[in-house]
Amino acid sequence: MPKGQIRKALSGFYYVLDEDGERYIQCRGRGVFRNRQISPLVGDFVDYKADNDLEGTILHVYERKNELVRPPIANIDQAILVFSAKQPDFHPLLLDRFLTAIESHDIQPVICLTKMDLVNDKERSAIMDYVADYEKIGYEVIPTFINDPDLQQRLMPVLEGRTSVLAGQSGVGKSTMLNTILPSLELKTDDISKALNRGKHTTRHVELIEVNSGLLADTPGFSSFDFDTIEKEELSGCFPEMAERSNACKFRECLHLNEPKCAIKAAVDSGEIPEYRYKHYLKFLEEIMTRKPRYSND
Repeated sequence: MPKGQIRKALSGFYYVLDEDGERYIQCRGRGVFRNRQISPLVGDFVDYKADNDLEGTILHVYERKNELVRPPIANIDQAILVFSAKQPDFHPLLLDRFLTAIESHDIQPVICLTKMDLVNDKERSAIMDYVADYEKIGYEVIPTFINDPDLQQRLMPVLEGRTSVLAGQSGVGKSTMLNTILPSLELKTDDISKALNRGKHTTRHVELIEVNSGLLADTPGFSSFDFDTIEKEELSGCFPEMAERSNACKFRECLHLNEPKCAIKAAVDSGEIPEYRYKHYLKFLEEIMTRKPRYSND
């Protein structure tokens, strides 16, 4: 039975690249998937039945190492989180929200800061303080500016041999960045709606594009992740600087709230963990603890 990978999903069709990487087969999902509540995703490795040279039916979806609901994509190695320094303004809480959700899926984040040329000296100093904090945690941070001539050269090593997803708030420059990396795409870009201080959605489907021996996913603009799949005991594990210290807490199930001899709170007090990161953790923890319970359809 032929195997392949879904590289694009559009209007109910899945475009599967065959094992030899020579041709695309336009496939429908098998009806039994709907009964099992399995929906094929871009990035899935599948078995398919070829009805002819160009059309077929997906019969089996292989187990995924991870998946995202929004954007709907599977088997991702890393996420390039694109955030602007200005227009819209840099938003550390939103960045931490993205980082937390991405970490929960065992996807490696890379932070790309765009439009650095639009900030004044005071704003630049504040943003570079954040950059230093994130680099200390272990994240790669790539500051860029509008029409950066070196952007392609700087990003190619990051993309090499990996399956990457490009994500971030609307209007931060994702499509512009893709146009810079792969000029042949000629993606449509819209000016930011100044009244809303955010961009319009300009990308209409999810597709994996071959670049530098890897794959890059172009995704629709979206502004946040939710934490529906993260339990309160798991949250601190999505903060690398907390995960590496949590074993030093007195209590094994420490939530780093009011428990005695908490290594995380001690690290915040000593300045080893930035206070804003801890405050964001507390905000996310409250969100998880107050969410409505999920009920199974089974």
